[in-house]
Amino acid sequence: MAGNFWQSSHYLQWVLDKQDLLKERQKDLKFLTEEEYWKLQIFFANVIQALGEHLKLRQQVIATATVYFKRFYARYSLKSIDPVLMAPTCVFLASKVEEFGVVSNTRLISAATSVLKTRFSYAFPKEFPYRMNHILECEFYLLELMVSVSSSLQSFKLIRDQWSVILKLYDQWKNFDDRKEMPTVLSKVPKPKPPPNRYKNSPGS
Repeated sequence: MAGNFWQSSHYLQWVLDKQDLLKERQKDLKFLTEEEYWKLQIFFANVIQALGEHLKLRQQVIATATVYFKRFYARYSLKSIDPVLMAPTCVFLASKVEEFGVVSNTRLISAATSVLKTRFSYAFPKEFPYRMNHILECEFYLLELMVSVSSSLQSFKLIRDQWSVILKLYDQWKNFDDRKEMPTVLSKVPKPKPPPNRYKNSPGS
């Protein structure tokens, strides 16, 4: 976590304007009102919370998983990947990122099945339809989004840092007076050692 919010990756990459968000959500808003869209977001945040509690995860892990879920659907439509699959995937990735420890495959699938069946059966009358291979594939797409956004930011930072170095070097060169500086520089150069006297200790000298 960055010590300064204004320099954090969250501020630099993920604080989006409402116009940007609406642009990305056009596909969803053809079928949902904006209010219905936010109700779905709140609903799946509750699913993630329930999954985390069932797995006895720290609240920090649950919060990170919720952020990942919102970040993914800030860039993609709800129809691109089933949110029912994305929710446990975010929990799975967050547990590793927050160094809580990897949740075992069996526990994760069991938790997702149990939570949907006992707490959200009114919305999901059927059992959890996915297996661990689906979650691992979904994790790849989630990571791809994070890395691609982060890489573009890192490239910008690298160019900015290089340009800053160039400007500093230019300022030093502009203020450099060789007549004043060179004697000082040359005085610090090691003096060459005289060559050894080859005849000093030779026999018969």
